[in-house]
Amino acid sequence: MDSLSEVGTVPCPSMIPELSESPSAGLDRRQLLRGALASALSLPAAAASGPLIVGGLPVTCNLTLPVACSARMATNKASGSKAFEFEYSKYNGWPEIKESLMTGRIQAAYMLAPLVMDLADKKIPVKIVSLGHRSGAVIMVRTDSPYKKFRDLTGKRIAIPSRFAVDFLFLRKMLAQEGMTPKDIQIIEMPPPDMPAALYAKAVDGYCTGEPFGAAAQRAGYAKPLRMTRDEWRNYICCVLTVREELIKENRPLVQDLVNHVQGAGQWLDQQQANREKAIQIAAGRKFFNQDPNILRFVMENPTDRVTYGDLRMIRAEFDELMQLSIEAGTLKAPVPFEKYVDESFVKAAKAAPIPI
Repeated sequence: MDSLSEVGTVPCPSMIPELSESPSAGLDRRQLLRGALASALSLPAAAASGPLIVGGLPVTCNLTLPVACSARMATNKASGSKAFEFEYSKYNGWPEIKESLMTGRIQAAYMLAPLVMDLADKKIPVKIVSLGHRSGAVIMVRTDSPYKKFRDLTGKRIAIPSRFAVDFLFLRKMLAQEGMTPKDIQIIEMPPPDMPAALYAKAVDGYCTGEPFGAAAQRAGYAKPLRMTRDEWRNYICCVLTVREELIKENRPLVQDLVNHVQGAGQWLDQQQANREKAIQIAAGRKFFNQDPNILRFVMENPTDRVTYGDLRMIRAEFDELMQLSIEAGTLKAPVPFEKYVDESFVKAAKAAPIPI
């Protein structure tokens, strides 16, 4: 059973397998990657053969990717042409997807925006070419808890996915509203799929993450949102479409087509609820998220703007805000020039692709 696909269907934590690797396994992998990274960064990307593999996580902030891939596949099938091809590849966590993009094993992926800023600042040749969503993060507590405001969480254990995650910045913003800092709570980094079970078992007192891992616990009845980005941070952005610069240099038309489909998917998802239902059925399948469609449906309907996709403009001021918040959080050491980590040309030239699914 894959905890990314099954989380929330049963609350018992013992029935949800761990995804995290052992510390020694992670260390060995990192040691191997250091050598691979040194050579990968010095070599041009290999000529593309077959479809472009685009990495993503099975989270609703990445929902535009399965829709975009399915739309391109449907168009290719109808036309008999394979001039442009791209396929979704599921990853279980940000460290794995980051390493694959850094080493050139994949040329494109949905990534955390502050993480891309950090990679670009460290001379990893990557660029953000499109947003993937808006909103979609929640701070969850148990339904039987007395917590109603953040002051009630003083000294409590709160899980976050990563200190590079915008979820963490959201938590910091909410704490600051009540004159608090992360020092007033106990912060625990944890893979999002493990968070609902940890809350159920009272291993944590709350968690801040993207969907569907808030909705999973809420639908199961033992958790409630304390805060949602839809109410507190309407222009929230987290997951962004990121590509390696070699791909931009070698195949701009393919990158443009991918951006066109992501932009088209975003507009299509927000046009009507029936489109979201189609997206749920697609994303829930084994080829994509491999999740319970009822969990995804809960996210799409409770409320309908829990995550939004129609406005995928890349606005410099919003990235500047993210960067400043990341500097204040200590995840970035200094400002990173916008042009160093963003290529606006594809969104500026984008023509939203039709979604024939």
